[in-house]
Amino acid sequence: MAEPEFTAERVRIGKRLRSLTRAGQVRINDGRVELLNSRGSEIDSAPVQAVRAGKSWFSSGDSASAEVNGTRYTLSMGDDADQREDGRARRFIEAVRKAGGRRP
Repeated sequence: MAEPEFTAERVRIGKRLRSLTRAGQVRINDGRVELLNSRGSEIDSAPVQAVRAGKSWFSSGDSASAEVNGTRYTLSMGDDADQREDGRARRFIEAVRKAGGRRP
């Protein structure tokens, strides 16, 4: 099995104002974006070409938004206590665009 193109652990995944998991995982693997809860069960997934990702406007810190199968998720990938992980949201957005064949 090939290595994932992007993996982030301990990700807070939310939908609107509701938190779905506080220790989830985001992966880009085999041409799919996968959002997983803390137990590894799939929250949602879609082919990377069908996913839209961008910087989250209303969240602070290292966060991104992703539209998967028509549902918008907020992905908080870092907090003030974990500065060494800073930039994961930017790397996620770049990985989605690169894997989907779009310009970074």
